[in-house]
Amino acid sequence: MADQQALDEVVRFTSDLIRIDTSNFGGGDCRERPAAEYAAEQLAGAGLEPALLERTEGRTNVVARIEGTDPSAAALLVHGHLDVVPAQAADWSVGPFSGEIRDGVVWGRGAVDMKNMDAMILAVVRSWAREGVRPRRDVVVAFTADEEASAEDGSGFLADRHPELFEGCTEGVSESGAFTFHDGGGRRLYPIAAGERGTGWLKLTARGRAGHGSKVNKENAVTRLAAAVTRIGEHRWPVRLTPTVSAALTELAALYGIEPDLHEVDLLLDKLGPAAKLVEATVRNSANPTMLNAGYKVNVIPGEAVAFVDGRFLPGTEDEFRATLDKLTGPDVDWEFQHREVALQAPLDSPTYARMRAAVEEFAPEGQVVPYCMSGGTDAKQFSRLGITGYGFSPLKLPEGLDYQAMFHGVDERVPVEALHFGVRVLDRFLRTA
Repeated sequence: MADQQALDEVVRFTSDLIRIDTSNFGGGDCRERPAAEYAAEQLAGAGLEPALLERTEGRTNVVARIEGTDPSAAALLVHGHLDVVPAQAADWSVGPFSGEIRDGVVWGRGAVDMKNMDAMILAVVRSWAREGVRPRRDVVVAFTADEEASAEDGSGFLADRHPELFEGCTEGVSESGAFTFHDGGGRRLYPIAAGERGTGWLKLTARGRAGHGSKVNKENAVTRLAAAVTRIGEHRWPVRLTPTVSAALTELAALYGIEPDLHEVDLLLDKLGPAAKLVEATVRNSANPTMLNAGYKVNVIPGEAVAFVDGRFLPGTEDEFRATLDKLTGPDVDWEFQHREVALQAPLDSPTYARMRAAVEEFAPEGQVVPYCMSGGTDAKQFSRLGITGYGFSPLKLPEGLDYQAMFHGVDERVPVEALHFGVRVLDRFLRTA
């Protein structure tokens, strides 16, 4: 079991990593190297030989392997990203890169997404070195760059250019799973992710006839774009249930004593109350307009207008997603993927899932573990190119009132010290038996 030093180190590592500003503004504007060097130093202190790898100068990744006791066992990848989304200091109660520890809580950008998990991994690995512990199977530890953008300098680069570092890995665990979800009625749920929707970030381009703003113009690019964006924003996508989401709905319905009618999903979600938040975003595809760009002067009709849409699609539905976008954009607007990554599905009957469930139940016996599918995406998408099945498992025991999902990319991101201690204990328990 993780020792007191591991509990102390996970808090210190989380705070230290937050203080290293690795804001990813997109378009290559980020520098993860200082955080990568920090992580590598801690791994080296545990007797490992971490490799620092870059596609682009300053966009650094760290990979190390811990040899297991069973050479015939498949290896396990444990990964976390080092970059964070930007933060506006004026909006925060504390400095977003202060790493301040106040009233038993660690504050700052990355406290939940996901320098906390990075710190947990480091603390567990170092505790093993002190105890002389070796896991059953090889454990490959990876800290990546660029997850908050395209992952081209991070997991994508590692998967494409350094697959040998992940030899033997068949499964991986990373962010967004095994956190406490309070349902408002006293029940504590611990969702473990076994799937992700695919990423389809879209660029829409409308072209028309440029002209004077005072003239009649039936080929107005702005009007054409606005109509397409409105159709997309108002579209009601049909329900499409994957095995993971079906299992989540079935298990949640059983917990609440509700008939699990999967033919009337929206009605079932209404009956689940607050717990519906765990699945409502993943029962269908989505496409949300997020950015508009058109024109340069109020009295000039531009010849082109551009919009961007955050699209997400469930496993097995990408063809339907594409066909629907063709219909919604219409003949006057072209669309293309600005960024696309696959949807993922992981088995719920695997020994690895069972061990994750058991690890959570050992330290949170009052909780209920349920499966779920992530509405967004992680580096597991890129690592899937290597045949690695990904799960979301970054355990945190959270108090009621702290909205875990609101912490992602939110203002005043923070994590309780006790949540980090729980995470280290659960992660240690799982990895020892994985």
